[in-house]
Amino acid sequence: MEVLIVNESKHAAPRKFIQTWMELVVAELKRKKVLKADQARRELTLVFLDKKPAQKINMEFRSKNYATDVLSFDSMDPGSLGELVLCPEVLKRQSKDHGLTYQQELGYMLLHGVLHLLGYDHETSEEDALEMFGIQDAAFEVLLKKVSAK
Repeated sequence: MEVLIVNESKHAAPRKFIQTWMELVVAELKRKKVLKADQARRELTLVFLDKKPAQKINMEFRSKNYATDVLSFDSMDPGSLGELVLCPEVLKRQSKDHGLTYQQELGYMLLHGVLHLLGYDHETSEEDALEMFGIQDAAFEVLLKKVSAK
């Protein structure tokens, strides 16, 4: 998967971590048969925004007037998996709340966003939430071990 990073935020994007993490995500989701080979060859765009622009997009597309951690947008381009919009300020705050490093929180939300782009949705029903978070949490545990071993 080719990952394109557009950083419009005042925070540096950890590009090396993102590249390594996304390679591991692709391998793990393929192993779990959640990601198909043709999907793994698609492009993924990551956009990093500061709080105010992230809040504006969340309001525009979800009618929620706050900056959120990650938003996912499907693509009309068959060569693209889609776009994830991330807010580093929110991720940094959440990492502290969750007892994770910033990179771990970022990795968790990248995984979360990719699952949304693959059609999983935790907001449609409790059953769907259990399925999505089950895949996400199991994959995250494996990914954390792999990234710490590198």
